[in-house]
Order: sequence, then structure tokens, then C-alpha cells
Amino acid sequence: MNPLNSVGGVITGGIVLAVIIAAATMGIAFNVGSFIVWIHVLAGITWIGLLYYFNFVQVPALADAAADEGGPGGAGITKYVAPRALWWFRWGAALTWLSGAAYLGHLKMFTAAFTLGLGGEVLNSQAMVIGVGAWLGTIMLFNVWVLIWPNQKKILGMVEASPEEVAKARKVAFLASRTNTLLSIPMLMSMVGFGHGGFFI
Repeated sequence: MNPLNSVGGVITGGIVLAVIIAAATMGIAFNVGSFIVWIHVLAGITWIGLLYYFNFVQVPALADAAADEGGPGGAGITKYVAPRALWWFRWGAALTWLSGAAYLGHLKMFTAAFTLGLGGEVLNSQAMVIGVGAWLGTIMLFNVWVLIWPNQKKILGMVEASPEEVAKARKVAFLASRTNTLLSIPMLMSMVGFGHGGFFI
């Protein structure tokens, strides 16, 4: 059976290949921190990749489809694509946050990060950098689960809603999604800054 014929096969094959490459290039000793970071990055790419897809591709395409009189419309996207993309989107968000929190716990920096490095006698600038990213990610996770997902269920007809409720849901989900897109840019800068040093010396 070809693993490329299913999403599950691709994910399993990718994990097996990653483990083989890790063992061949980094040795067989298990590094918990590196494993958590790998999960965090993989989940984060899934989450932010879908966030960008929604904002840069799907929403503008649906607007064009709605304006195209006699065109194919957006029913196929809203019925088949959006629900599946939203599943990966919200669970990618949850796994990204949980793995990020696990990594901060592994480094014994969870409290220092969420207090922005201000909890000790001396400012912990490293905790401040990752803490800003952690807080931005937390706000974004809240937006996914509390604002975007419940409103998308109304928009997609997964829960009953009046036309007025659907119109309001569109606005709330749109603004929360755009807010997350905006916040993702400094969030990613904080994550990279923590691991590789800041932009300014």
C-alpha cells in the first residue's frame, strides 16, 4: 500500500522518515527538549499555515465567488473544504499551545515566560522574549476556540442560527481571524528571537 494515497499514510511516513533521519544524524539518545520543539513547530506550521490559507486565499476567493454572477459559487468550499480545514486549524492551535507550554515547563521557564521575565530580582530578557510570544499565542488560541470556531459553526450551518446571527458571526470570526494573522507576525518573531537571538544587538 502506498502511504502517499492517504493523509494518515503521509503523516505516518513522514514521522518514520524523521525518526530514521534523526537516529542517523543525531544519534539514538532521546532528547526530550528537541522532540517537544519538533512537535511544537510541526503543529505551529499546521495552525499558522491554515490561518494564512483562510486569510490570504479562502476568504478573498469566497468573496470573488459571491460576486461572480452565474459562477460556480462557494458552496463546495463551505460544505467540504472549510469544515475539514477548521478541524486541522483548531487542533493544530491546541497542540501548538500545549507543546509550547510543555517546552517552557521542560526548560523550567513557564512562570518566568508568562510573567515576562519580571518575576525575579533581575529582568530575565530571554523569558521576556519567549513570554511575549507565549502570550500572543495564548490570545490567538483563545480567538480560535472562543471566537472563530463557535462563529464558524453558525456560518457553515453546523448549528442553527438566524440570518442576523450568521451576519454577526461572520464579522466576529473575520475580525478574530485577521487579529490572529496580525499577531502571528510578532509571535513568530518572538519564537525565532528566543531560539536564535534577537534582531537587534
